[in-house]
Amino acid sequence: MTRIAFLGLGRMGSGMASRLLDAGHDLVVWNRTSARCVPFAERGARVAPTPAEAVVDAEAVFVMVGDDDASRAVWLGADGVLSGRPAAGALAVECSTLSHEWVGELSAAAGAAGLRYVDAPVTGLPDAAAAGRLTLLVGADPDDLAAARPLFEAVSDRVLHFGPVGTGTAYKLIVNLMGAVQIAGAAEGLAMAERAGLDLDQVVDALASGQAASPQVVRNALRMAAGDHAQHVVFSGRLRRKDTDYALRFAGELGIGAAFGRVALDGLDELIASGLGDANESAVIEVARRRTPS
Repeated sequence: MTRIAFLGLGRMGSGMASRLLDAGHDLVVWNRTSARCVPFAERGARVAPTPAEAVVDAEAVFVMVGDDDASRAVWLGADGVLSGRPAAGALAVECSTLSHEWVGELSAAAGAAGLRYVDAPVTGLPDAAAAGRLTLLVGADPDDLAAARPLFEAVSDRVLHFGPVGTGTAYKLIVNLMGAVQIAGAAEGLAMAERAGLDLDQVVDALASGQAASPQVVRNALRMAAGDHAQHVVFSGRLRRKDTDYALRFAGELGIGAAFGRVALDGLDELIASGLGDANESAVIEVARRRTPS
C-alpha cells in the first residue's frame, strides 16, 4: 500500500483516483470544487483542503487538471504541492495535458524540491479511466518509471515510455494535434455530405469501414450525425482548443509551420465564439455548416 495524494477529480481524475482507491492504496484527495471529494470520503479516502496539506508524507503525488494555469496553481501556488511536505524522493506524476514549455519548467522545479518527476499524460476517455484501461504516455528516468509502474497498474493497461521527461508530453501534443485535424476534416466532409443530400447515417457507416476511418473520426462522426453535442460530453471543444494551441506552440519551438493544425484551431476558435465551447468537440460541425467559400 502506497500513500498517494491525488489532486484533480474531474471526468478523468475521478476515475483514476477511484482505481487507486480500489487497489488498496492510502489515498488523500483534493479538488478545487470540494463536492467532488465527497464520494471518495464516503469510501474511506481522506480529503485535504489544499494541495500542500494533501501531500504531507505522500510517497506519490498524482495531478490531473485542465491546463497550464491549473497545474501551476496546484504545484507552485501558495498552498501548492511544492510548499507541502511530501516524503523524500516522492514520485511527482503529472497526468494532465500541458504545454511542453511548462512541463520543462515544472519538472525542473519538482526535481529541485527532491521529487522524482514522471511526465505521464494519458490517452483514453472517462470510461477508460474508470475501468483502468488508460494508456500512459510517459517521459521519465527509467528508474523513476520502474518505481511508478506498480501504481500505474491500477489506472492503465498500457504504458508507452518515449524517453526522458518531456517526451510523453511531446507525443501527447502531436497526437492531439492530429486528432484536431481529423475532427475538422470529418466536420467538413459531413457538412458536404449533408448539403449534397446524402444520408448522414449511411455516410458515417461507410466512413467507419473505409480508408478515412480512425477511432477519432468514427467517434466524432457518429456524434455529428446524431447532433447530440450537448449531452454526455466526453471531450469539449474548449479542451480540444487548448490542446491544439499547446501543440502549435510546440510546433513553433520545433520550427514546424503546422498549417493544417492552424486551420483546425481557427474552427475551434469559431466554435467557442459561437457559445459551444463546452459542448462535445463534435459540435465543430456547426462551424463547417456555416462556412461559405472564401
